[in-house]
Amino acid sequence: MKKIAILTSGGDAPGMNAAIRACVRYAIAKDVDVFGVERGWQGLLDNKISVMNSRSVSDIVHKGGTILKTARCPEFLKVEYQQKAADTLSAYGIDGLIVIGGDGTFRGAKDISDNCGINVCGIPGTIDNDLAYTDFTIGFDTAVNTVLDAMNNLRDTMGSHDRVSLLEVMGRKCGDIALYAALAGGAEFCITPEHPVDIEQMSKTLLKSRLRGKTSNMIVFAEGAGDREEICRQIKEKTGISVKTTTLGYVQRGGAPSMVDRVLAARMAVRAVDVLLEGKTNRVVGVNNNVINDFDISEALAMPREFDSELYKVMNILAR
Repeated sequence: MKKIAILTSGGDAPGMNAAIRACVRYAIAKDVDVFGVERGWQGLLDNKISVMNSRSVSDIVHKGGTILKTARCPEFLKVEYQQKAADTLSAYGIDGLIVIGGDGTFRGAKDISDNCGINVCGIPGTIDNDLAYTDFTIGFDTAVNTVLDAMNNLRDTMGSHDRVSLLEVMGRKCGDIALYAALAGGAEFCITPEHPVDIEQMSKTLLKSRLRGKTSNMIVFAEGAGDREEICRQIKEKTGISVKTTTLGYVQRGGAPSMVDRVLAARMAVRAVDVLLEGKTNRVVGVNNNVINDFDISEALAMPREFDSELYKVMNILAR
């Protein structure tokens, strides 16, 4: 393999640039030419490809977002557009493709490999941590630390006013950001899609806290866990306590990646390049018990995701 291309697709995540940098420099060290594709799958359709070198990725390891940009591309679901993208790669003599993103990005990689014969390897870059085959995805650690900063600030003002705060965090249908932030930030409650809220029990606990002299509480709420406003309304109805809500939104996707995400990105990027050089295709890389592995894309995407219920129990025990 003499030429590979790199693209980022779907939602951006802190650490994507660190992964791009590692892919480029490691591949060059292996005497492989590297091309960057701008704006994900859409960039392949629009022929947005350029040569990358060591200088191309200088001074980016500490930056959030992705220098290659990213975009949604619904047309890529159709085989004719997959073939158009494959033809673009062939025109440049590109032998392999590394894609950085989440499950949607990986499905696109599987399609272009299965239908068009392109050698592909995926690197998990998403703050949601919602890919079952890997313990952690690039961007997750940074996103949780962003939530922790917000929790620290909210506690100051909630404590000053004796208020209850509900902080809504991202994660789609995965509650990992909420869980890890709640545990690390000492939240009193955590509401996730995997563990629907018990309003009755939460209300009783809030009233008991008031009786003990604890007048401010923190609820971390995962965006896919239900109707936030309805939960606040019911708490008010049952306790008389008003809940002040804050939604972090896209701020969780930005910012300088943490040390954990930068190192994880580098380790995964090196494995992805090696996977292609070994002649493998339809693979994704991941980390399990701090060991970098690679898996078949189909098998990886088919794995059922398991929420860490034991960690959730620990969080609840420590919250009381």
